[in-house]
Amino acid sequence: MKTRTLISYVLIAVFFHCSAQQSRMYRPGEIRQKLEKLNVLGSVLYVAAHPDDENTRLIAYYANEELMRTAYLSATRGDGGQNLIGPQIREELGLIRTQELLAARRVDGGQQFFSRANDFGYSKNPDETFNIWDREKVLRDFVWAFRKFRPDIIITRFSDTGTSHGHHTASAILAREAFKLSGDKNAYPEQLDYVEPWQPKKIFWNTGWWWFRNGEMDTTKLVTLDVGGYNALLGESYTEIAARSRSMHKSQGFGSSGSRGEQMEYLEQWEGEKGKSPFDGIDTSWDRVKGSKEVAFFINKAIDQYDEANPSSIVDPLLGARKALEKIDSEFWRKVKQKEIDELIQAATGLYLSLSSSASNYAVGDSITISLEAANRSDVKMEVEQLKFEEWVNPISLKAPILNNKPLTTEMNFQLPSGLKYSHPYWLREPGELGMYSVNDQELIGKPENDPPLIGQVTINFSGEKIKYPVPVRFRRTDPVEGEVVEPITIGPPVMVNISGGVLVFGSDSPKSVDVRVIAGKKQTEGRVALQTPEGWRISPEFYDFNLSLKGEEQVYTFEINPPSGASEGFVSAQASVNGKTYSKGLSVIDYDHIPKQTLYPESQVKVVRLDLKMEGNRIGYIDGAGDAIPDNLEQIGYEVTTLEKDDVSVENLMQYDAVILGIRAFNTVEWLSFKNKELFEYVKQGGNLIIQYNTSHRLVTQEIAPFNLKLSRDRVAVEQAPVEIIAFDHPVMNAPNRITDKDFENWVQERGLYFPDEWADAFTPILKSNDPGESPKTGGLLVAKYGEGYYVYSGYSWFRELPAGVPGAYRIFVNLISLGK
Repeated sequence: MKTRTLISYVLIAVFFHCSAQQSRMYRPGEIRQKLEKLNVLGSVLYVAAHPDDENTRLIAYYANEELMRTAYLSATRGDGGQNLIGPQIREELGLIRTQELLAARRVDGGQQFFSRANDFGYSKNPDETFNIWDREKVLRDFVWAFRKFRPDIIITRFSDTGTSHGHHTASAILAREAFKLSGDKNAYPEQLDYVEPWQPKKIFWNTGWWWFRNGEMDTTKLVTLDVGGYNALLGESYTEIAARSRSMHKSQGFGSSGSRGEQMEYLEQWEGEKGKSPFDGIDTSWDRVKGSKEVAFFINKAIDQYDEANPSSIVDPLLGARKALEKIDSEFWRKVKQKEIDELIQAATGLYLSLSSSASNYAVGDSITISLEAANRSDVKMEVEQLKFEEWVNPISLKAPILNNKPLTTEMNFQLPSGLKYSHPYWLREPGELGMYSVNDQELIGKPENDPPLIGQVTINFSGEKIKYPVPVRFRRTDPVEGEVVEPITIGPPVMVNISGGVLVFGSDSPKSVDVRVIAGKKQTEGRVALQTPEGWRISPEFYDFNLSLKGEEQVYTFEINPPSGASEGFVSAQASVNGKTYSKGLSVIDYDHIPKQTLYPESQVKVVRLDLKMEGNRIGYIDGAGDAIPDNLEQIGYEVTTLEKDDVSVENLMQYDAVILGIRAFNTVEWLSFKNKELFEYVKQGGNLIIQYNTSHRLVTQEIAPFNLKLSRDRVAVEQAPVEIIAFDHPVMNAPNRITDKDFENWVQERGLYFPDEWADAFTPILKSNDPGESPKTGGLLVAKYGEGYYVYSGYSWFRELPAGVPGAYRIFVNLISLGK
């Protein structure tokens, strides 16, 4: 290892380096607020099901007005939602929404936790939810979060009864159960190797007028809070902070405008001692901790001495409080308040600490150069005593003073050991199952994200009081437009292989080409790339040799995949062999302005499906709606698909197509369909075939979505395994060109369908019948009507989910819809 120390005279801004991805500056008012928070020993945990379920007004209020430790426990990461800002879905969307929650918490001042539950999509009731979630594991995770965070009060977003989203109700049920169990030493005793039992004092439901839509809410029986106050230290109201926080949920389109003035929140108490306010009867002062009088004395002294023009004046009393913490009778509060004091000392002295790498991506075994910068912007005497990384790096003894506004820098170089884990989200490292992620490390469960792969511990000596600051290594670069850009570093394999396409669907014996991109994770990477296939599938050529001299260099190789003659499905995986070792990880980068860059190393594989499929017709006209992948899916099986714009929609032009298909929610999102619908209906009348996918009844651009009476409802079948019965056996849709059987409804994903019509004209023929457990049959999911010489089809079944997932039966039915009249 090489080190060198030098003093440079550089003027830099006053930043406090926090655990977030980028440094941030603390204003004098914020320092004052954090000083006052040292005297508050209360905690609030908000509980709900998904990202964006949380009430950011309450979180902002408790974190910034009451100065409580405040956190949000989300049962899921929101993997089953839709993405309004990009193509990522499922696990990658869950990663985006995780980071959006962390961005929201950086705004409103809260912390963030999760369980191992997966957002598998909409469910109608908690029984459906618990059939898919492992209820016992999720409850265990809730208890773990309660014990680890130790909240005084729990607040749920949803009721534990009612007919809301099943995940919502389930989160409240689990919160109530965890409330009763977290203080019981006999419940989940394996957790007690890490935490102690903890019994929250009270649990509330955050109700409101939105729940009591009939206006029957009795506010006299509720605890009422005005969360609309203005914080002069921060220069914002809590509702303005909450709006900025909620606006971090950009992938869900939840941008929000700030409000000013009174904003009432209502809490219904479920358990615990009653009071006028949630914390009545709960001591949140230092009196709750034995031996803490000296700590409180020094904190109050720091508050009295605080001078906004000279914030470092509070360092001496803070150091006194820190030393007094050693005598208190609570290890938990010692750790919490020591961390708060350490952060305050850093903020008050303008102490800037950064560890910067020379690159953003590294492979195991690489040599890494790291630069330390330490800058003191005060007259407080301090020195950098030591820099320490993991046990595989020898500590660096510096003992160098940091003078006021004279930054100290040092540089070091060491090799990354081969045993380091890749920077892949910890909850995605092991294969999960429907409803649950697989995480077996108790200390990882509930964490919002991975720890940074490299964290340096910088020891600062303040006249004999030594504080160890954890500083993550970041990559810093200067962008000509954005200025300084700070990115997390990642550690990955020496070579990565990306295989194109998520699902390859074969409608015949004809082969398809697939591209494999080989990416060098380090210099001088030489090896061989090949594909592994299911039995009966053939690859040509068998392999390619590659030689990449530069780190980050890429080369694309094209393979031909030949399917078997009969129906078959499986996975084709890409592998690269280097120096006798095989690597099968790909590279995926998610980069949006509102969250830190995310890098994943998923298994490099693509699903392949050989369909037993007959097709009629060839040319498809497609009108995009809210966005789906069906045009690509249809092209894979041999259709020629043309995207239609407004001026393309005329009867004369449409007659060239064997079918015209409207994307999901087209009648909700495409304004010109309010008058072009007449052209579509006339196309049908003259012999065309029109297929409409699901829409919602809310905000239709026109009520005339069919040439006959047709009314949409909120009927849906959320259970993907729900039985489907064919009720029109002799209809062409079930017979030609593919004979449809019960087998075609196997292995569907996420749901059967949504927003089925519940009222239609006699001209329509219902084709299928399905329902969720315990509900009445729904027959409006697939309706076909003869109109003139052609066919009009309305379908609420979720083709937009099933076709991209490569569900064979969904392709066979959809091809039959396209083939109507042929």
